[in-house]
Amino acid sequence: MGSIRQNKIEGIIQEELSTFFQRNAREVGLGAMVTVTQVRITSDLSLARCYLSIFAGPDKNEVLKNIQEHASTIRGVLGKRLKNMRKIPEFAYFIDDSLDYAMEIENLLKK
Repeated sequence: MGSIRQNKIEGIIQEELSTFFQRNAREVGLGAMVTVTQVRITSDLSLARCYLSIFAGPDKNEVLKNIQEHASTIRGVLGKRLKNMRKIPEFAYFIDDSLDYAMEIENLLKK
């Protein structure tokens, strides 16, 4: 459980990342729909872990790899948009598989 400041920063980063992925779906997301489901930032605000759901496109791992290759570009664009932050954190991207896990549990319960 983070502080109030951490929670606010996480929300702002999540919103800005979502906007970025909507606008740059072709280049960065390889045409897939990328949704930022959760952002967790460390207490020293140096690292933001971003969990992504990837739909309707090429393989999830391929899209994630492309996003990780463009991480410095994404950080630069967000740095220009988040001018009130003194230091922009590094971003680490992960696939959020909680929806797949929930569907698997649901299928098991139906059996």
